[in-house]
Amino acid sequence: MSNFAAIFFSFLLVLSCANTKEEQLKEIVPAANRLNSYLQQLKNKNIALTVNHTSMVGKRHLVDTLLDLGINISTIMSPEHGYRGTADAGELIENQSTDKIPIVSLYGKNKKPQVDQLKDIDLMVFDMQDVGTRFYTYISTMHYIMEACAENNIEVLILDRPNPNSQIDGPVLDTAYRSFVGMHSIPVLHGMTVGELALMINAEGWLKNGITCKLKIIPVGNYKHQATYKLPVQPSPNLPNQQAVNWYPSLCFFEGTTMSIGRGTDFPFQVVGHPSYSDTTFSFLPISRNGAKYPKHQDQVCYGIDLRKVQAPKQIDLQLLIEMYENSDKNTFFNAYFNTLAGTDELRNQIVAGWTVEEIRAGWQPKLDAFKAKRKQYLLYD
Repeated sequence: MSNFAAIFFSFLLVLSCANTKEEQLKEIVPAANRLNSYLQQLKNKNIALTVNHTSMVGKRHLVDTLLDLGINISTIMSPEHGYRGTADAGELIENQSTDKIPIVSLYGKNKKPQVDQLKDIDLMVFDMQDVGTRFYTYISTMHYIMEACAENNIEVLILDRPNPNSQIDGPVLDTAYRSFVGMHSIPVLHGMTVGELALMINAEGWLKNGITCKLKIIPVGNYKHQATYKLPVQPSPNLPNQQAVNWYPSLCFFEGTTMSIGRGTDFPFQVVGHPSYSDTTFSFLPISRNGAKYPKHQDQVCYGIDLRKVQAPKQIDLQLLIEMYENSDKNTFFNAYFNTLAGTDELRNQIVAGWTVEEIRAGWQPKLDAFKAKRKQYLLYD
């Protein structure tokens, strides 16, 4: 190599390293923070917001930010856990108000906005932090928002946020098991942001009667799939930190069993246990508290596994699920909710039949491959 070529090659290498370092230093910017990208679209309109405590612009709530900028907010709609994010899972939330703006609860019997609740609305803004799993209900709320707005000719503007669990894994939903914790034929880990998923829901005809919604997505700045993103706000009462968020895709399956995952403790979704579990090395005590008023095995010492310092796997931890089944009372281990969470009856049947992790995953693969191919056309990020 000549001296000139060597110098030129070195220059390119330095430039490449500098660009890589610059890429790494770029801060991920949730769409809500990119006010210049959407503020003009809100002016002189009656706006409804679907938001909760995660809908932050920096350190201020989106509602406060928009009100200070003179945006007319007519209605606020809130999902499971309520506008302030403090309600227990499944708890009924009454309609309320804040800053004289009515808050409509979209949980319980009224999961979908009614016609009178959308009266005179020009634009619906959706902004909530999801955790990337099919059974996390914020995406079900988004589905019903899109459906109601499509039926009432209202545009939906989605302020996108990063997905902290951007892997693709798990069984694909069988529509026979469709519910509020699983509305779409996607895997448990779908690897999409809410904005990308909204595009899929719309284009695949998954809204009622195949209706389509007038939809616009404001993308996340400097975001790529597989980027590490730590949530600045806990997304719900029982996901108090990043460790819980990372373990959630694996441990949520235990909600469909007799095992506790630590609701009613300081570390929900970071432990698994039961009062009669054979290994008594580690224990925890679920008690009634805000966000977990009636935890499983309340006031009973549970024995099991401590995952607080264990790195969550990139895939769903099937081995943990199988081991807990094998070391528990097999006749009472599962409850009816398990198939609802899994979105199929196959996983339970396979575990009972003694299938290995490898055999179960091999069964998932054809549908996962088909989903990945479909998913590509809706991606907004690398």
